[in-house]
Amino acid sequence: QVLLVESGGGLVQAVASLRFSCAASVRPFSSYIMGWFRQALGKVREFVAGISWTGGTRLYADSVKGRFTISRGNGKNTVALQMNSLQPEDTAVYYCAAGGPIVENPREMAYWGKGTLVTVSS
Repeated sequence: QVLLVESGGGLVQAVASLRFSCAASVRPFSSYIMGWFRQALGKVREFVAGISWTGGTRLYADSVKGRFTISRGNGKNTVALQMNSLQPEDTAVYYCAAGGPIVENPREMAYWGKGTLVTVSS
């Protein structure tokens, strides 16, 4: 059974930072492109960040460039998202996903976590 389990959500004030972590049971972990997506209330799920098999290529949505950083640890089967300078518009449920090869397209991701809520107050 494939499991992706996110942790690290919460309620923060604007300009604060949060760090998400996702533990994945997909095997072999290093063969999957990993991504983070988010879905705000009443909106469609959108791409946030993605990272290649080796971690050498990272992609970001324009709205988070310069503020968010994705990383992965293939030895520990984890992927993390460091979020800095959070804004109220970042409020959403954040999902970890595994799949590819086109990480920006949610339909390309084969496995999903259940999501973790981030609420950013102004």
